Amino acid sequence: MRSHLRTGIVIALAIGLLAFFLRNADLAGVWAEIRHGQPLLLGLALITTMTTYVLRARRWQCLLAGIGPTRFATAFRATVIGFAASFLLPARAGEVLRPYLLARREGLSATAAFATIILERLLDAVTVLLFFATYLLLFDPGVESADPTTFRAVKAGGLVASVAAIVALVALFFLAGHPAALGKAPLRIGRVLPARLGHAVARVVQMFAEGLAAVRQPKQLIATMLWSVPLWLSIATGIWLVSRAFHIDMPFAGSFVVMALLAVGVGVPTPGAIGGFHVFYQIGVMSFFAAPTDRAVGAALVLHAISFVPVTLLGILLMAQEGLNLGRMRGLASLADAREGAE
Repeated sequence: MRSHLRTGIVIALAIGLLAFFLRNADLAGVWAEIRHGQPLLLGLALITTMTTYVLRARRWQCLLAGIGPTRFATAFRATVIGFAASFLLPARAGEVLRPYLLARREGLSATAAFATIILERLLDAVTVLLFFATYLLLFDPGVESADPTTFRAVKAGGLVASVAAIVALVALFFLAGHPAALGKAPLRIGRVLPARLGHAVARVVQMFAEGLAAVRQPKQLIATMLWSVPLWLSIATGIWLVSRAFHIDMPFAGSFVVMALLAVGVGVPTPGAIGGFHVFYQIGVMSFFAAPTDRAVGAALVLHAISFVPVTLLGILLMAQEGLNLGRMRGLASLADAREGAE
C-alpha cells in the first residue's frame, strides 16, 4: 500500500511540474521552434552528451581504485545500465543497481561500491557549484534582463550550497581517514540494541568507510576531481549547444548557471527527471537569457530527450546482452537494497 501511495505521489508531482512547465506555452509555437532547431548543433550536443558517460565511467574507476581494481568496460556497462534503469524504474533504482552489478562482476563489496556512488554525487555537487561560483565571480553574468530578485536568490543559494558541499567533502575526508574507529562506534549502541543488530550496523558502517577510501589517498582524490572537470564541462557544452541551436542568446559560461539549476531539477524524485528537468531549464533560460516561452519549452524538451533517450536505448541493449529485462532489473534493485542492509 505504501509503495502504491509513493508511486501515486511521484506521478502527481511529475504531472504537476509538466503542467506548470506548459502553462503559458502554445504547442504549435513549440513545434515550430523545434522544427527550426539547428541540426548540426543538436548532433554535436548528442555526441557531447554521450561522451559524458565515458567520462563518468573513467572517473568512477578512480573512486573504485580504493577498494579494488576494475575494468573500464565493466564500469562503462554498469554506468549506462544504471542510468537507463533510473530513467525507466522508480525510486532511483539505477543508483543501487550500478554498484551492485559492478561489484558482482568484479568481485568487490557491494556496500563499499555503493559508498563510492554517494561520494560521486558529492563530487558532482561540488564541481557544479564551483563552476557556478566561477561564473558569478569571473565572468560577466550577461543577465541584464534577469529579474533582480531571482538573480539574488539564485546567487545566494548557490554560494551557500557551495560552502555546504565543500564542508561535506571535508567531513567525508576525515570520516574515511579513520575507518576502524568509525566501525567500532556503532558497537557502543549494543548497550541499547541487541548485540546481533549492533554488530550488523558496525559492519555496514565499516564497509561504507572502506568505500570512501579514495578520499584519504591524495593522488586518487586529485585524479577523481580532475576527471570531474571535463565531465561537467561536457555537460555544460551539451546545454550550450542545444540552447544555441534554438537561438537562445547564451554565452558558454552562461551554461554554468543553467547547469546548476538543472542539478536541482534532476534531484526532483520523478522518473527520468521528468518535470523537474524541464521546469528548471525553463526558469534558467527565461529568467537569465530572455528566451521566449515557446523557445524555452522546445529547447527543454529536446535537451531532455538528448540527455536521457540515447543512454536509455543503449542501456536497454546492454541489459538484453546481460539477459536482463525490466522485471528482473526491478528484482535486482530490491535484492541489492536488501543485501546492503544485511551485509
